[in-house]
Amino acid sequence: MGVDYYRVLQVDRNAKDDDLKKAYRKLAMKWHPDKNPNNKKDAEAKFKQISEAYDVLSDPQKRAVYDQYGEEGLKGQFPPPGAGGFSESAGGGPTSFRFNPRSADDIFSEFFGFTSPFGDIGGSRSGASGFPRGMFGEDIFASMRGGGGEGSVPRKAPPIERTLPCSLEDLYKGTTKKMKISRDVIDSSGCSILTTDSPRPTTVEEILTIEIKPGWKKGTKITFPEKGNEQRGIIPSDLVFIIDEKPHGVFKRDGNDLVVTQKISLVEALTGYAALITTLDGRDLTVQINSVIGPTYEEVVKGEGMPIPKEPSRKGNLRIKFNIKFPTRLTPEQKAGIKKLLTSS
Repeated sequence: MGVDYYRVLQVDRNAKDDDLKKAYRKLAMKWHPDKNPNNKKDAEAKFKQISEAYDVLSDPQKRAVYDQYGEEGLKGQFPPPGAGGFSESAGGGPTSFRFNPRSADDIFSEFFGFTSPFGDIGGSRSGASGFPRGMFGEDIFASMRGGGGEGSVPRKAPPIERTLPCSLEDLYKGTTKKMKISRDVIDSSGCSILTTDSPRPTTVEEILTIEIKPGWKKGTKITFPEKGNEQRGIIPSDLVFIIDEKPHGVFKRDGNDLVVTQKISLVEALTGYAALITTLDGRDLTVQINSVIGPTYEEVVKGEGMPIPKEPSRKGNLRIKFNIKFPTRLTPEQKAGIKKLLTSS
């Protein structure tokens, strides 16, 4: 019987050219060997069969022979005697017809508008399957932008992430940072901007301005769309800066709160203490504590923490913790005096 090309492309026998293109696009993308690294051998066979089916059915002459005589007639030296649609030579015999199957890769490349589905950037080599490897290794679908073909399927390169260290003061008050970047660009036609030395993409430098808002937290992301390197067939990466908080010598951040630990003596813990604190914006803050301070005591000063990003007029709290220094030894007289004092109270 031979191969049923209509079944291979999952179309009916009356399929129009647009139907064939749609079917081929879907199946070629699904079964390309580089898309199936764990099942490459079977995928390659399937891919070649899909390509051959599209090659035959999209060519009116090949399709006419196939529809009348099937795969066997198509791949014979010439159509059987009496085949309609073919002229006869001067000697009265049928004109020779030979089916020359095309490379699956050539069909794919022609359909998607590329000389090669991966381009020839960087001297790409063919993989073991015989199909060219991608510009960045394996994934052919990263190279399908700007090809101009009807079946072009753009794919965006993964984001480039960089940490952006910020002091706690920067995150408290807000600030502006300037970041200098270098990236490769190509011209609007998808071709490299040629230099006098070599046909490589041009490297340009840019200054990016990052507005750090008061109250931003570690992990906040600032995205600059498509600021990665430009390459033919790929939507450039987004450049993403991720806020990282530098350690501070005095304060620790806990959500929207600021936490500070003060060392005090046992006498201060028992008799009262005035905490002197310089805030992140340079103000001197005095907090008088008259309560007895125990090891787990925490003094809360409302509104002296970090700004709340969504409500800049509001702030978290300042929480003061204490590290109480106990005496390492006491004389008998001191012990007796303390015991008498505490017992009497």
